[in-house]
Amino acid sequence: MRAIPGSCASQINLFTKQINSSQKQLIMVTVINYHVRQTRDGKDFVTLTLQGDVELVQSMETGKFYATARKCSISSTFDEQTAKTLVGSKMPGTIKRVQSDPYDFTIQDTGEIIKLAHSYEYSPEGADVEIAKRRMELA
Repeated sequence: MRAIPGSCASQINLFTKQINSSQKQLIMVTVINYHVRQTRDGKDFVTLTLQGDVELVQSMETGKFYATARKCSISSTFDEQTAKTLVGSKMPGTIKRVQSDPYDFTIQDTGEIIKLAHSYEYSPEGADVEIAKRRMELA
């Protein structure tokens, strides 16, 4: 059934479209793995490996596009069993590129060693807004 312009049905359709377009879509990251690591003093702890959405990046060498996803690791207070159950779960937030001190990185496929000056870190949904608010309050 088609809505007649100006009718109640067309107004409901318009209202529904406005609600749907104004709803904020959450950006999510996925827990894709976990690792048991050791502190310098030998205590075990668990890290979670997070992965963002697929993004298309253009190669600086060939100009062609390739698909990739940003990954990072975060510490946790979970035991190994709990971390295992979290694999596949989603959390609101993004993985952001941040500047770091230069370091050597070995490309696994080729063995080539390159120098990088960035890393990736998890940023919870809305964290940038909260940080900006705090800075304004302190100023």
